[in-house]
Amino acid sequence: MIEEQTLVSALQSEEQKEAAFRELVSQYKERLYWHIRKIVLDHDDTDDVLQNTFIKIFRNIDSFKGDSKLYTWMYRIATNEAITFINKRAKRAQITSEEIKENAIKKLESDVYFEGSAIQLKLQKAIHTLPERQQLIFNMKYFDDITYEELSEVLETSVGGLKSSYHIAVKKITAFLKADETI
Repeated sequence: MIEEQTLVSALQSEEQKEAAFRELVSQYKERLYWHIRKIVLDHDDTDDVLQNTFIKIFRNIDSFKGDSKLYTWMYRIATNEAITFINKRAKRAQITSEEIKENAIKKLESDVYFEGSAIQLKLQKAIHTLPERQQLIFNMKYFDDITYEELSEVLETSVGGLKSSYHIAVKKITAFLKADETI
């Protein structure tokens, strides 16, 4: 694994850009895949969004200034691409983004790539009852174990606001799970 600063320098060098980009994809594709998957839920859609994310990273790497960590910059791009994907799909289908997410949850139940148990499916349903921002915060903090400081860079908001949103999200998810006696 190449150190981040060395990788960024290579990515911004015309001679080394392609090889460095292959390394970047190798290092980050799985993390970004699962981050995006938690937002869009569907495997095929996730692959499409991931591809668009890497295209955008490749095209914009020269504008990366190093003010944040490389992966927080990439997470911001992946997050925005996933949200844009959901919103575009909703607009095309002339339904709300919430309806898109409800349909995705229903589809998840029969998804051959979803290997979770009934409890994990119930957790995904609970998460998707949250407002979009709380979903992002919860997923990134709980599943990706991103620090509040890093989350603050990715979502461009205050640490205090993130802590509050995460706490509220946890309460809502807990209430949702307790309301169902089948668990």
